[in-house]
Amino acid sequence: MQTEARVGVVMEGGQRTISSGHASLAAVDGVSLKCSGKRRPQQPQQQVPIGIVSQLLSGGVAGAFSKTCTAPLARLTILFQVQGMHLDGETLKKASIWREASRIVRDEGFRAFWKGNLVMIAHRLPYSSVNFYAYEQYKKLLYMIPGLEKQRNNFSADLSMHFVGGGLAGITAATATYPLDLVRTRLAAQTNVIYYRGIMHALQTIIKEEGHLGLYKGLGATLLSVGPSIAVSFSVYETLRSFWQSHRPHDSTVSVSLACGSLSGIASSTATFPLDLVRRRKQLEGAGGRAHFYQAGLMGTFRHIVRNEGFRGLYRGILPEYYKVVPGVGICFMTYETLKMLLADASTTL
Repeated sequence: MQTEARVGVVMEGGQRTISSGHASLAAVDGVSLKCSGKRRPQQPQQQVPIGIVSQLLSGGVAGAFSKTCTAPLARLTILFQVQGMHLDGETLKKASIWREASRIVRDEGFRAFWKGNLVMIAHRLPYSSVNFYAYEQYKKLLYMIPGLEKQRNNFSADLSMHFVGGGLAGITAATATYPLDLVRTRLAAQTNVIYYRGIMHALQTIIKEEGHLGLYKGLGATLLSVGPSIAVSFSVYETLRSFWQSHRPHDSTVSVSLACGSLSGIASSTATFPLDLVRRRKQLEGAGGRAHFYQAGLMGTFRHIVRNEGFRGLYRGILPEYYKVVPGVGICFMTYETLKMLLADASTTL
């Protein structure tokens, strides 16, 4: 079975369109024309199918590569997010990115910025692959709903499909790879005291001390965070890219992907950061044999943070997250679409 990706690519010899599987023009081109109200001159088109393996490979490599590039900022974000669990108010007020980065270099060494990077790659490869592939499949299923097929070129309907499909894809990918995400958080949060010595040791220790359900600690907060985050990210990305291509159709696809991907990352992170902070803290509860810090559920955790750290406590670590998101999400989308183009070109020459 072949799964086809769609993207309008402006190339040296003209425009090449990779089919969506339902129409001869890419879906994004249909949205662009709908927004601009103009007809684009007909040009020769070539439909290039992208196989399942190629799509999974593109998504996995894109996710792992972008996360590796931004691993130092990702670790700083995690450390700031969990500071409220073990530091007093006065110490929290003095916290800064430069001070924390200097502490890491001084106490743990420069390589410590990539602590947990291996498990991040082990998590990100399947997560990104499932995420991107499920997104395409959910959109196909949604368009099979009676009445929606006729609305394919309707801007509002298309935006809804991107939002719902992106959310379902994020939830699917997060659930499938959650134990690795939890291990990654615990490894990255370790500073001077090393309790978990690696991926396998962490998995075995968690199962031994907390049971198999310990591998899914904080899953509820994770699903509440990941679903909207991916949905907003994909929706904003597709909308911005369609708007850009309707006004500047000959700009480089790589540049468009980088710019729109970065802006979509900022939007999704801002909207869901408080939930992401809570999920990180829930993941660390009971780690290393320590007592549970939050005795209440999700809403009780929110109230505890606001009461003890103020509303700003829900956004602790948002600055390194912004610094991470702008290049990270942009690189992810850019690499994904570039790999799809290269694999499509390679398949035509074989």
